[in-house]
Amino acid sequence: MKILSTSGKVIVLIGILGLISLMGYAIFGNRVNIKTSPLVGNKAPEFTLKTFDGKDLKLSDLKGKTVLLNFWASWCMPCRQEAGALERSWQKYKDKDVVFIGVNVWDENSNALSYLKKFGGGYPHATDPDEEIQVDYGVGGVPETYFIDPSGNVRDKFTGPLTEQIIDYFVLRAQVPNNNES
Repeated sequence: MKILSTSGKVIVLIGILGLISLMGYAIFGNRVNIKTSPLVGNKAPEFTLKTFDGKDLKLSDLKGKTVLLNFWASWCMPCRQEAGALERSWQKYKDKDVVFIGVNVWDENSNALSYLKKFGGGYPHATDPDEEIQVDYGVGGVPETYFIDPSGNVRDKFTGPLTEQIIDYFVLRAQVPNNNES
């Protein structure tokens, strides 16, 4: 007994291929990397870090400056991909009231220090040993970057590797007053 004709088999095959294509797009497709976060538009959670060079860094001490807060790990390939853009952009903005801060997460300090030696660590970097900061910011993966405006509010969140153009866009957005905030 013949269950499906040749044309029926072709239709089923096309349907299966269509489903596989949709699944592939859902998993690997071009995604928008601007993620919403409940922090966007609200006061950035306060933190104090001990940088790898032994200095204390407190977010509230940076009021009046734009802050790029980047969460990274040494084993993260997209973090390695964005490292050069972060260093070049930091060089561009370091004298313009823009502060870059790197927070190493889910990593060994020795691996983080090796990473910084290889990929650059010109701006302050620290670790979050008790995972408090990453919890307060809702970090779900690396790299994730938060852009904090001079008044101390989270202006934007970007998930994925940064480029110099992306950094420019979000730093400039964070520097412009947001009329929707009170």
